[in-house]
Amino acid sequence: MQHHLDKIDTKILSLLQQNSNRTTKSIATELGMTTTPVFERIKKLEKQGYIKKYVALLNNKKIGLKQTVFIGITLQGHTRSYLEKFVTQINNFPEVIECHRVSGNFDYLLKLVVEDIEAYETFIITKLTLLPYLGNVQSLITLSTGKETNEIDLSRV
Repeated sequence: MQHHLDKIDTKILSLLQQNSNRTTKSIATELGMTTTPVFERIKKLEKQGYIKKYVALLNNKKIGLKQTVFIGITLQGHTRSYLEKFVTQINNFPEVIECHRVSGNFDYLLKLVVEDIEAYETFIITKLTLLPYLGNVQSLITLSTGKETNEIDLSRV
């Protein structure tokens, strides 16, 4: 059942997107409310699946992961078995931080973060190209990033 988000729910979600570490009290203060109804709304949003989980966004460069690569993948076949096997295998690769089934020239678009171009080459040689159902692979090496966010502008929904 789809829950209609009211303005308070939307504001709570926006504030949590900006900083998921905020206390219920600080959110309540900003909204001009008491903590109990804000706490209950947050729990309801979690239960209904609007909030999937809370995470810390890391600085990839600071932890030594300086290279982002996008890979367009075409599989040899498009049966459910091929698709499921591919996704299962990709989920075992820690370098892959996103995997999207897409329309267009590729079946999947992967996002990787690795130490450097040599680490990317090692990933391709020792992991990706060993998948038996792999068809075409096209890599896009990121030179710089103009925008990177996980925050959804809730005024659009």
